Amino acid sequence: MSGTLRIGTRRGALATWQAQHIADLLTRAHPTVSTELHFIETEGDREATRPLPEIGGKGVFTAALESALLSGAIHIAVHSLKDLPTTPDARFTLAAIPKRGPAADALISRDGHTLGTLPPAATIGTSSTRRAAQLRAFRPDLQILNLRGNITTRLQKALAAESGYDALVLALAGLERLALTDQVTQVLPFALMLPAPAQGALVAQCLAANEDVQRWLAPLDHPETRLCVTAERAFLSGLGSGCTLPVAAFAQFSSGGMFQLIGRVSAHDGSQMITVEREFIVNNVEAAVCAGADLALEALAQGAAALLG
Repeated sequence: MSGTLRIGTRRGALATWQAQHIADLLTRAHPTVSTELHFIETEGDREATRPLPEIGGKGVFTAALESALLSGAIHIAVHSLKDLPTTPDARFTLAAIPKRGPAADALISRDGHTLGTLPPAATIGTSSTRRAAQLRAFRPDLQILNLRGNITTRLQKALAAESGYDALVLALAGLERLALTDQVTQVLPFALMLPAPAQGALVAQCLAANEDVQRWLAPLDHPETRLCVTAERAFLSGLGSGCTLPVAAFAQFSSGGMFQLIGRVSAHDGSQMITVEREFIVNNVEAAVCAGADLALEALAQGAAALLG
């Protein structure tokens, strides 16, 4: 392939950082490659105040980029992998999943509180049903208010003295990428707040038929990250649920080489929670898919479907 690789991304500081990161990785792998960013507005950006479940879930952030791939306007679409629906679309391929950033969530409090020291009936901003459910499980007294927008907007809204929010919860990876970790008052432990499937991971998506672009992107792939996020997404898919429901998962390889996968399904009000965890032998993508699907079956056997319903 000759010419410039056109990389599609949403606008906003974090999305731009992510797309530029992919561009930089491409340049590092192929010093002669030329790239340019193309900014594309998505439905999720246009409907920036309504809760995600009302406008169709996180897929509203990805459809416009995929349309640009199909039209040939761009060669590569860069997404936060947790935003991509788990249902495969044969027209596209996840050509590269670079090494994952931190998967945890972080609490940011104007007054420096941790989750345990927030005052009674404190108000926390988040648009995530997964975060809301786990927050309520730990602190049933908390008031959860919808809070959407890019990271900078959410920080400004939540940290203003008259905002009505006592704190907000954001993905640590995004804060780290924008050099905003000085705002963090607590990194939430997984026992309290398990992350969304594939949280902290980026993906470079392209057309399945475009083998040239796939060859360009191949050196960017991080095999261990791909296996982990594949299992997490298979857990979500195996539950028959979408990414706007209170489902969490995290996978990692232990020091002994075993593949550890933990999944969690919560009632929306936090009153019930099912956490399942197992070790698997995973050395390829097919085994990762099976691990996620098997753990989902275990959760369903424990009553997960009733919680999601």
